[in-house]
Amino acid sequence: MRPITEALITDLITQAEQSERGRMPYRFHDHHEPVQRMLNALMPGTYVTPHKHQNPDKVELISILRGQAACIHFTQDGDIEAIFVLETNGPVRGVDIRPGVYHTFVALTPCAVLEIIQGPYEAATHKQFASWAPLEGTPEALSYLGKLESRIKAAIKTGAVKQG
Repeated sequence: MRPITEALITDLITQAEQSERGRMPYRFHDHHEPVQRMLNALMPGTYVTPHKHQNPDKVELISILRGQAACIHFTQDGDIEAIFVLETNGPVRGVDIRPGVYHTFVALTPCAVLEIIQGPYEAATHKQFASWAPLEGTPEALSYLGKLESRIKAAIKTGAVKQG
């Protein structure tokens, strides 16, 4: 057994703070395994390109372990369908994502999530990035992230975040 401890989470968040990408994964699995399991520490300002898991279809489960993050569910055309704010003591602690659903995560505070997704991992087919969103590392990515953050703040302020 490998425990998920406060010390491990703290260490990952510290590593994410120091990472150029603003996030740090910790894998419990090998790529060939049928169930992929990992912790992911994310810092505010990191950008995760909206993507879906399809062909092969894969379900994904994300659960917050520390901090606060928003999960955004997009339509196939890139409109925001729903915003879920995940908080360790909040009403939403995680999301179960069906295959073919475009989604992304935005760290609202330094946070850590547990991710479980079907494997095996094949880099060429694991994710399909949304054609309507900029890729991580491009000049447009930070501007797009800023727009997402504004939409999240507005949804929180107006009570438009999904509670389940």
